[in-house]
Amino acid sequence: MKDSLYPLLDTALRTLFAEPRASRSYPLPNTLDMHPAPLEAADKAHAGALMRVNHVGEVCAQALYTAGAFATTNATTKAHFIAAAKEETDHLAWTKTRLDELGARPSLLNPLWYAGAFGLGLIAGKLGDAVSYGFVAETEAQVEAHLHSHLASLPAADHASRAVVTQMEADEARHGAEARHNMRELGAIDLPAPVKALMAAAAKVMTTTAYRI
Repeated sequence: MKDSLYPLLDTALRTLFAEPRASRSYPLPNTLDMHPAPLEAADKAHAGALMRVNHVGEVCAQALYTAGAFATTNATTKAHFIAAAKEETDHLAWTKTRLDELGARPSLLNPLWYAGAFGLGLIAGKLGDAVSYGFVAETEAQVEAHLHSHLASLPAADHASRAVVTQMEADEARHGAEARHNMRELGAIDLPAPVKALMAAAAKVMTTTAYRI
């Protein structure tokens, strides 16, 4: 039992305290302006807060996929969650890089966010792959919508943040499509509307808090 817990602790510590390393290149803006004008102070602060929220989302994604991989006994499901967590590491690294560029910090509550997401992922996983995939599919759908709203909210001149969020949105859309495909293949459930509403409400609390703290 102890041996199985060591990788969980290692992942948590690496996610929360180590400098993440991406396996893909950092997204760059599709613009010919190689020397954009500096952002105004208010715009820079707003962009930094939005990227902090996105970074929290990636911390939670690591926890969710790690919990799902730990809870399942299905080798295919475990491999899927491990692969998804690896790709989410790219997002974790990109958002941290952009935070540094903007002179902003990660959320001080990241350990709390990680623990909460891990607990939810573990509960879903223990209820079976059908529930676990349903939970992931709904999470990805809400994250995709959340990233889309950030594209509308980011300062118009912040091409660098926009490039990161655009690539993240594309990746999350693919994750959601994969989860929905797995739902059909495995007979996974579509979560009841009240559960989806509760998830959305919890996400709202998290994003509002992370924007500031």
